[in-house]
Amino acid sequence: MALYSEKVMDHFRNPRNVGVIEDANGIGEVGNAKCGDIMKMYLKIEDGIIQDVKFETFGCGSAIASSSMATELIKGKPVKEAMQLTNKAVAEALDGLPDYKMHCSVLAEEAIQSALEDYQKRTGDVILQEE
Repeated sequence: MALYSEKVMDHFRNPRNVGVIEDANGIGEVGNAKCGDIMKMYLKIEDGIIQDVKFETFGCGSAIASSSMATELIKGKPVKEAMQLTNKAVAEALDGLPDYKMHCSVLAEEAIQSALEDYQKRTGDVILQEE
């Protein structure tokens, strides 16, 4: 059995949405001191829709793949939908992660949440999580 799925390997080798959005209106940065991974997410939100999303990740292959997949899952989506993204959804979209790498998908979720909170602070737009 392979340690990583083909999707994990693809997003690691060919990450989507890498880079910086210079005029981002939401930026979030998170890290995990235990493993040393750091993720930075940039969002460009217009009319409640995530028009663009980019990331910079310093970390292992699972962290890069999780960042890449997370950006793909929220790009073009309404902000309220992005607020609902969970680490489990990221891991499932990657066809799974080894248990000891699940923290990478948690970082991706936290980076997006942090960027959305930053957007809310910058713009004053209230983002309500749907129950």
